[in-house]
Amino acid sequence: MIRTASIRAVCLGALAAPLIGASLPISVSVEIEGLRSNHGQVLACLTANPNTFPDCQKDPKALHVSAPAINGEDLQFSNVQPGRYAVALFHDENGNGRMDKMLMVPREGYGFSRDAPIQFGPPKFGAASFAVGAIQVHTAIHVRYLL
Repeated sequence: MIRTASIRAVCLGALAAPLIGASLPISVSVEIEGLRSNHGQVLACLTANPNTFPDCQKDPKALHVSAPAINGEDLQFSNVQPGRYAVALFHDENGNGRMDKMLMVPREGYGFSRDAPIQFGPPKFGAASFAVGAIQVHTAIHVRYLL
């Protein structure tokens, strides 16, 4: 009996080995919630670099996506490798491709993965980061507005 179980384990291990070694493309899906209008688009970035979060423009390895400004719309980051990541997004209502501010206060909506809280500036990477492993990740980000 033990011998049969051992043979099965070896066979299953041999069959699974190529799958474990292969890096399958993982996707991260982010549902957008809380938009105050359907004007413009939502711009988002996904980064694994704590030093460049939330300004992913400084990270050449960051993934960038956009979607129409529709509540419930999903942003899809494809071909994500396993690791720790954080998402930053903003609602570009006027379509100019940048976050508009008035006296350093965002005039357009913004949000972060894990709904990381804002205190005296944007959240730290650790507050917004989440793990990406071998399965697809789906999360939601609630867009906040100050003005």
